[in-house]
Amino acid sequence: RTLHKMYPLLHVPVPPTTMLASRSTVAAAVRAKAALPCASAAAPYGARLMSSSSPEAKAKNLVTSVEGVHQTMKVSKAWRSKPLFRRQGDVRFKTGLEAANLLVAEAKRRDAHEPHFIQSVESTMTCLSPIFERNPRYAFVAKQLMEPERFIQFRVAWIDDAGSPRMNRGYRIQYSSSIGPYEGAIHLGHHVNSDVIKAFGFDSVFANAVTGFDVGAAVGGSDVNPYDKSEAEIQRFCQSYMTELAKYVGPDLDQPTMGMGIGEKEVGYMFGQYKRINVKSSSGANPFLSARNVKAPGFGVVHFANEMLKDRGDSLEGKRCLIIGSGKVARSVAEKLIELGAIPITFSDASGHIYEPDGMDQGKLNTINKIKDERGALLGRYIIASTTAQFNEPESYLDIPCDLCFPCAGMGDIDEAAVGKLANNGCKGVIEGGHSTVTPEARKALKKRGLMYGPSTLTLTGNSIVYALGKTVTDEMLSKEISRIYSDVKLTSQEFNARGDLFAGANIAGFLRVANAMLNQGAV
Repeated sequence: RTLHKMYPLLHVPVPPTTMLASRSTVAAAVRAKAALPCASAAAPYGARLMSSSSPEAKAKNLVTSVEGVHQTMKVSKAWRSKPLFRRQGDVRFKTGLEAANLLVAEAKRRDAHEPHFIQSVESTMTCLSPIFERNPRYAFVAKQLMEPERFIQFRVAWIDDAGSPRMNRGYRIQYSSSIGPYEGAIHLGHHVNSDVIKAFGFDSVFANAVTGFDVGAAVGGSDVNPYDKSEAEIQRFCQSYMTELAKYVGPDLDQPTMGMGIGEKEVGYMFGQYKRINVKSSSGANPFLSARNVKAPGFGVVHFANEMLKDRGDSLEGKRCLIIGSGKVARSVAEKLIELGAIPITFSDASGHIYEPDGMDQGKLNTINKIKDERGALLGRYIIASTTAQFNEPESYLDIPCDLCFPCAGMGDIDEAAVGKLANNGCKGVIEGGHSTVTPEARKALKKRGLMYGPSTLTLTGNSIVYALGKTVTDEMLSKEISRIYSDVKLTSQEFNARGDLFAGANIAGFLRVANAMLNQGAV
């Protein structure tokens, strides 16, 4: 019932009274009602449902309104007897955890050279094992979902300021369009490769689906470093990248959004090239490749943090917040924190970190924005403008006492050792503002130490929400949608015996929405 309220289109649990009713009791009730006119209309819901599952009635399947995650023993046994893999003999499973382990083993067999993707699959399948336990058919859907619909890799050739030809790899993975057109970020950075793109694409399936909007999943990018290039070089690169990408994206087909290393200027250059090549550059009220609401991802992270604290009877007021990173998301996180009464105390980049013991106000944040908006500029310049800031003191930002930590920089910044340091310094929670900034080991450590954890699958949904709501979206509307999504994920985690585990709740909720759409669409 809980899931049915949250997702009316999902094929969700049968009422508990139905599951508990004995066969003889229901059969007697059906025989008694059969003597009355309009018996089926008068019968209670539970009796009608159980009678319809009799041998004489038409057999239910997984895409009907009365069957879903909770299955009858007959249907469950039928799917458990089917082989999950048939590569070298039939391979079956008896439990949900065994199914999850088989799926992970298959990912390792096929993609052993992609550790980030395997890590994403392993973390997600562990969360989904209770679903496979209740309804074995979902394991077969998960097997299908592990393979993206389309993976595009291409050469990006461009000329630098010295007149030398340069070459980078471009990517776009269109992972799933089961519930809507593709949508997802473009990331630029030296760390971007096919493994990272595939891992981000897999994670985005659940992140986009958990919003409740009809949004598919896609991710793209290139291995170029945008921070050591001139403005002219970035323009030439973006135009070359979009020249090839334009064959695969467009309104109502695939909507690229801003990711790491991508800002308003880069989006503008790509849109200009797309418009030069294609006639159609908008769909309804939503312009293609729009750079509006640049701050939405960061604001969304803070709104989720606020919901988590409110759930514990607390608020952001007066909280000292350790921010890792200084990109557009990190700075928009700081802006919203200041607005809600919290106190940002750090930023970091390749040069090191700055620490304001008394916190940052809007004036100091404006100074940092002015520095970082200049391409390639480093935080060290802020020391000249501030008399109170400390640069690389203490040596590690993890040694700074704080209430909350917002990692908005590189993948794996927060590992198990970092969790230990944060917890010892009074930190109450870690809320991800970047993709996969917390390692799987760190997630276990956070749970063990009793710290709050906001996973990127949940917190980085701001872009999808804003695009779905249209150009008239306000911060109040964003906050309201985030409150709804948080409640849905919280209830989902409770339903599947993972109370308080938002990572499991977000993955389960997103998977159920995508999986049921895939069941309706068949083997495609």
